[in-house]
Amino acid sequence: MAFYLEEHDPETYRRKGRLISLAMAGQLIVLGLVFSQLLVVSFGSSLWLNALGVFLGLLATSATFAVLKDRPWMKEVRYVWQLKHHLGQISGYLPGLRKAVEEGNTTALDLLTFYHQGMAQLAELNGRTPDDDSERLAEKMQVRLKREEKGLPDKVDGFDPLDLQAFKRG
Repeated sequence: MAFYLEEHDPETYRRKGRLISLAMAGQLIVLGLVFSQLLVVSFGSSLWLNALGVFLGLLATSATFAVLKDRPWMKEVRYVWQLKHHLGQISGYLPGLRKAVEEGNTTALDLLTFYHQGMAQLAELNGRTPDDDSERLAEKMQVRLKREEKGLPDKVDGFDPLDLQAFKRG
C-alpha cells in the first residue's frame, strides 16, 4: 500500500505525542501496580507475581493502545510512526538505491527523494534541525541534479513499498 507525505503542524504533533506518552506511561504504572497487588493478595508475596503483574499491566496498556491507535485524535502520532517505519524500510535499501541512482534508475531517484523529504519532515515535526552532514547534502544535490536531467519534479508525493523489492537490501 502506498504511503503519501502529509502536512502536519509540528507543535500539535509534539503536544499530542507528549500527552499520549504520559497517558500510556501512567496507565502502565497504575495497571502494573493493580495487577501486582491483586496477584500478591490472591497468591502471596513473590517477586515473580510482581513481575507477572507488571507484565499484565504492559499487555493491558498495549491492548488499549492497539484499540485507540486508529482514533482521529491520534492522526498526527500515527502518521509519524508510519513515516518512521517507511524511512527505516528505505534505509535498509540505501546502498542498492544509491547504486541504481548512479545508473539513472527513475524509481531509485523517486525513493531517495522521498527518503530525503521524509527525513527533513521528521526533523521538522520533532522540532530539530535536519542533521545534514556533507555526505547527505552531496547525495541530495546529486539526486536533485539527476531529477532535473530527466525532467522530473523536485519533490515526490509518496512511495509504494513494493518499489523497494527491485533493489538489493544492503
